[in-house]
This record gives sequence, structure tokens and C-alpha cells, in this order.
Amino acid sequence: MKLIIAFISICFFGFSQIDSNKIFVPMASIHLGGHIPAGDLAQRFGPNMNVGGAFMIKTKRNWLFGLESNYFFGRNVKEDVLSQLKNSDGSIIDNEGFPADLRVTERGLGIHLTAGKIFKFWAPNPNSGFMVNVGAGYMHSKIKLYDAQQKIAAVKGDLVYGYDRLSSGFSITQFIGYMYLGENRLLNLYFGIEGCQAFTQSIRKLNYDTGLPDTKKRLDMLYGLRFGWILPLYKKKPSEFYYN
Repeated sequence: MKLIIAFISICFFGFSQIDSNKIFVPMASIHLGGHIPAGDLAQRFGPNMNVGGAFMIKTKRNWLFGLESNYFFGRNVKEDVLSQLKNSDGSIIDNEGFPADLRVTERGLGIHLTAGKIFKFWAPNPNSGFMVNVGAGYMHSKIKLYDAQQKIAAVKGDLVYGYDRLSSGFSITQFIGYMYLGENRLLNLYFGIEGCQAFTQSIRKLNYDTGLPDTKKRLDMLYGLRFGWILPLYKKKPSEFYYN
């Protein structure tokens, strides 16, 4: 009986020490994930992949503040911006009269200031738990044309800008997931669901395939999953804070 009481006391004391040691942690992270587009962006692209990085600060009250960037890319381009360059067989012919190797892909970038909080839910220590984050910043997307052999005069140099549909504008983001900060620098991660809504407009003066300016105001949205690996930048291991 005395052993049981001693064991319970040790456990209670240990967890009390952990609960009382929320720490200030600067963090660098890299992440990857995938998106499904919605809104106007779904008319232009299909699912994509994304990679990025972030710098975050976790306060002793488990508030999060940071700056993050996301680069997204894919091969699922729905909008045919090259229709006027195709022959009756649907092929594009290069300057020498041969079928051209012209690759059409998606590219995009988002940069956001973020703020959020970690809540003590399913938390093995006071610096981990359920995570909610929101952000505001800038996003752009475009159709990337790559002339592998550099033999298509119609998309050479600055002419490619007439086809790329580059659109940009203010954007907001949301993230709901889980963050785990362990006792070493290797096992620190977060994962969850993210969303982005961007209020964009074309920054090109003219679309060459239609011969018309693009003045439409767009609502470009992305929803998907994210997994991130964190490098905490503290000098001590969390266990030294917990049990000192």
C-alpha cells in the first residue's frame, strides 16, 4: 500500500512539474501537403502538392506567432490557353514544323503572417496539444509553360506572359490540427487540415488566346492536409525545463 501511494505521489509530482513548465520556444519548420482547389481556382486547376517553411514563436502561454511560405505546384491544368496554337490534330507545331514539346503545369506561392494557440488536449506535456492557427497575407497562382526545346516562337521570352494567367491578391488562411514538441530535436511535428481563400485578379494586361483583357475579380480557394517537421531553437531540452 505504501508503494502504491509513493508511486501515485511521484506521478502526480512529475505531471505537476510538467504542467507548470510551459516554455518560450522559437521554432523553424518545413512542411508538405496537398490541396484540392475550390471557387474560381477549381475552373483552372485540379489537385496539387505543396511544400513550404515557417518561423514560429511559441510563448509561455502557448500562443503562436509566425511567418510562413507555401509553394504549390501540379500538372492538373484544366484551362486550355493554347487552343489557338493547336492544329486540327490538337498538336502544337514548332518553328521547324515538328510536334513541339510544350509542358503546361501549375505554379503558385503564398506568404502569410500567422497567429494561433495550442490548447491542452491529448497533450503529453504542456507545450503540445490541439492547435488552431489563422493567417493573412498574399497569394498568387499561374499557368507555367515550359518549351523544352525552345523552338516555339509564340511563347518565347515575354510572350509567355500572355498565356500564364498570373493572378494575385490578398489571402487568408486557417489551420486546425495537432502539435507535438518532444524532449529532443528530432521528434517535433504538427499535422492537420488547412484552408486558404485569396481575393485575386489578373495582373496581365491582355490574354493572347482570347485577345481580351481579364478584369474578373476572383475568389481562389485551396483546402487540404499539411504535415510539418519542427526544429525547436531552444538551448535546453524540454525535459530539463520540466524536471529542473
